[in-house]
Amino acid sequence: MRRLGIAPASAREQAQHLQSGGEGFQALPPRPAGALRRTSAELEIPASERMGRTFHVLADTGGVKEPAPQLAVSKAMAADLSARPDVAFAWHVGDIDYFTGEPPEYGPQFYEAYAGYNRHILGIPGNHDGEGGDQLAAFMTNLCASTPQLLPQFAEYNRDTITQPYCYWTLLDPAVTIIGLYSNVPSGGEIQADQAEWLAGELKAAPAGKPLIVSLHHPPYSIDAHHGGSQRMGELLDKAFEAAGRCPNIVLSGHVHDYQRFTRKFWEREITYLVVGNGGYHNLHELAPGATPGEEVTKDVVYEYGDASSWGFLRLTVESQDGVDNVIQGEYVQVAKDGTVTPGADKFTLNGPF
Repeated sequence: MRRLGIAPASAREQAQHLQSGGEGFQALPPRPAGALRRTSAELEIPASERMGRTFHVLADTGGVKEPAPQLAVSKAMAADLSARPDVAFAWHVGDIDYFTGEPPEYGPQFYEAYAGYNRHILGIPGNHDGEGGDQLAAFMTNLCASTPQLLPQFAEYNRDTITQPYCYWTLLDPAVTIIGLYSNVPSGGEIQADQAEWLAGELKAAPAGKPLIVSLHHPPYSIDAHHGGSQRMGELLDKAFEAAGRCPNIVLSGHVHDYQRFTRKFWEREITYLVVGNGGYHNLHELAPGATPGEEVTKDVVYEYGDASSWGFLRLTVESQDGVDNVIQGEYVQVAKDGTVTPGADKFTLNGPF
């Protein structure tokens, strides 16, 4: 079996060198009073006409050095709205603003880049969003505003600020519950006790019989040749699952700049772990040599699919019928730098009941 995240010596040495300059744990913004939740209605996401929900997922998007890949992906996502008008929003798994979460960079890297994408973009911060040492000020201004508003400096892009309750929070949708964590800045991520306790409580409180998704920036599993997976995050999630007596159907992550899918057996169930970190940042991360779909990479974890050759995004569709006939369908859409789109590069189906 393969040890997850262990790259060949030269790649490992490179990764250690690249990560050695990373910052330590960054203080979080003041936590507001009240529940850290928002419903779809509160975020002005239109109700679905069916018992279901479709949304896009992406991460690591900032086009700070070379915007072409990010713009190709955003254009493909906008085109997907024409083919799939049921797409309700996009869920971002962190690293919106390279390199240090600077406020002016939200202009080119967020508002301008998604000017043609007329859906809400929700989500969580990544390590680059928090590296500025300013308590995620730009992320909080643009995605956690007290009221939606069109900021004057970005008014030409016609995108209001989002009213998420905090940098970690839960989206309550009639068809799916999405819990978003903030794994902070340090290499491998760091989540402190208060957020870990909150996670266990949210897992326990999540509506029964409804699909459940957990997202965090640093991936518990990855067989890339750069960052690798985070054992620390994997153990933290498992402790929360045990404390809550409930585990999610899907774990979403980014940080590694490629696409990967794993299946893990847990409590006689299966959890799908996804890395969706090829949303537009120019530098892709290679998979470890010899990575083979179908390989059991560690106990009860099977590597199903990976792509480090292109950028792209994920489309998730949840069909929810009274907690019985639940189905989650995932489709990974490949996007080349020149804009060539390859739908269905990876597809998977998860069957309920959940």
